[in-house]
Amino acid sequence: MTPPPARRRRTAAGGGTPAHSLPRRGTVRRAQAITTYGVGSLIAVDQESFIVSGLDEADRSWNADESPRISERRLARLLGVDHFRLPPASGDSSKDGLRVRRFPLMHSCPECNELQQHGSFNPPAGRSVCGACGVDLVPSRFVVACEAGHIGEFPYWQWVHRSPDRGSTTIGKCGGTLMMRSSGRTSSLRSILVSCTCGQAPEVSMEGSFRRNALGDLGLKCRGSRPWLGTSTPVQGCGISLRTLQRGSSSVWQPVLKSALSIPPWSNRREDPLDGHWEKLRKYDDPAAVAIYLDAVFDDEWPVSLDEVMTLLAAEREEDPDGEATPTFDHRYRALRNKEYERLRSGNDESGRSREEQFVCETPPGDQRVLDPLGVTGPMLVKKLREVRALKAFTRLIDAESTTDSTEMPLSERPLRWLPAMEVWGEGVFLRLDEERLGSWEKTATVEARVERMRTAHQRMLEQRADDLSQVAPSPATPRMVLLHTLAHILIDEWSLEAGYPAASLRERLYAAEDMAGVLVYTATSDSAGSLGGLVAQGEPDRLDRSVRSAVHRAEWCSADPFCVESETSGTGGTNLAACHACVMLPETSCEHNNRLLDRALLIGTPEDPSVGFFSAALQL
Repeated sequence: MTPPPARRRRTAAGGGTPAHSLPRRGTVRRAQAITTYGVGSLIAVDQESFIVSGLDEADRSWNADESPRISERRLARLLGVDHFRLPPASGDSSKDGLRVRRFPLMHSCPECNELQQHGSFNPPAGRSVCGACGVDLVPSRFVVACEAGHIGEFPYWQWVHRSPDRGSTTIGKCGGTLMMRSSGRTSSLRSILVSCTCGQAPEVSMEGSFRRNALGDLGLKCRGSRPWLGTSTPVQGCGISLRTLQRGSSSVWQPVLKSALSIPPWSNRREDPLDGHWEKLRKYDDPAAVAIYLDAVFDDEWPVSLDEVMTLLAAEREEDPDGEATPTFDHRYRALRNKEYERLRSGNDESGRSREEQFVCETPPGDQRVLDPLGVTGPMLVKKLREVRALKAFTRLIDAESTTDSTEMPLSERPLRWLPAMEVWGEGVFLRLDEERLGSWEKTATVEARVERMRTAHQRMLEQRADDLSQVAPSPATPRMVLLHTLAHILIDEWSLEAGYPAASLRERLYAAEDMAGVLVYTATSDSAGSLGGLVAQGEPDRLDRSVRSAVHRAEWCSADPFCVESETSGTGGTNLAACHACVMLPETSCEHNNRLLDRALLIGTPEDPSVGFFSAALQL
């Protein structure tokens, strides 16, 4: 999504310039600053292109009123920070916003066809036009990036001056001016022609520049360029192979997002004043020692009672991964999900809730035995929930789902004790699958064989995209995970029709492990499609029974059948089987796994073997 055009420069109340006199270049929503236009991403405004700056100066430039702190201890502990901050607003009344830097610097003039850095065109102050021709400059369509997260200018000079055998480039600079034009014959790269006025090299097209080894054949490697951190940042050699990308490609920037639900005893916000103190409080087991620490920190009355602090410390220790001497990030994230699963199963007692409680989860009225033939059990009405989503890092070229810490690019040059995040409120329905029936089904040889094909393809994709095979995480594909994932997708489609919610405003949260078999479908969104009560009503047993049956029956047929249901492989890298955009795929904002690891045959069966489907027996009723 391209932001709106730049608006007039604002003035202060007395007619002077605002506190920060930097020119304004458009607007983005706060949610976009986490998911679409975060640190290190490229953003287009009219005819100009920018890269969002790092967070090193954010403590000074982000206004505390417009960028308040967000507290979510469970997620903060997972990510190793003290707190989070909401990105600044960019409305008419805002005092500041996200900082950006011009990138790429290489521009071309459609009138004189010169291709050079932006400043070499001598544009007037505050404008991006050719000083000689007066027409708008065009930012380079092409950039280069590596899998370590660096990004840089496309090496046009080396591309033009390469030797005839497409090997190494000519040594030294020629003193000429690069020119770029389009032949207009086709819309392909072959029509984009680059030349040099030195006359030492022929005019060449951009065809072939996207080959995986195109830049490696020129002897070019990544130099570690990080333009979002500023030109003063020292560039250190990276040495990884470079890839050519279009400036607007989704591979240029992929956010690494982590989220957590606010669950008791952390969901009443009373613990917020203790942010930044938990690491020291965890050192004490004795209440007397905790009391001494609180006395030393707070001059006045403690914001939280001693009993509450001890309860919170006990709850935090319960989320420590069991049996792990040095737990990895994945181990700690799994422990966080385990605790959410336990709380969603048990709910919370209405009599003990305060007005500030942000998690309301209740058992629905009605006879739940109506769900037994479906193998569905334990529905819960999540009438109120709060989710915090934080931008941990970002990647380039590599799917954020398959990354390790070594391939993630941090948001700042120096470590910070906070991360940008957004908090959203909503409602949802939580349900589980019957463990006994699920256990028998997932051990079926045909089921295991189908999922193994998906798991192998997914694992191969993860290994192909990794620099260090020893750091590759195992694929999460298991029969119950794929089943729950596909079930969540068809329920989202069903409820978007039944309850009137846009599919993009519904999200899934999967709980799939040896001791978990649940799925939460919820409307955690920052816009008007949040808590209206329509989704919670779908969790009542009678309605849920009708919804699941209708969704499964709808999944029996796809407009791409029989090709879809009989497909031997589909999706990116063959990570799906019977799944396509005509049946179970969703907007990517709704899916935790980027529309991978889906197979509706595990719901309904195949024409040759209906027993593969978990709900195949219910379809006959």
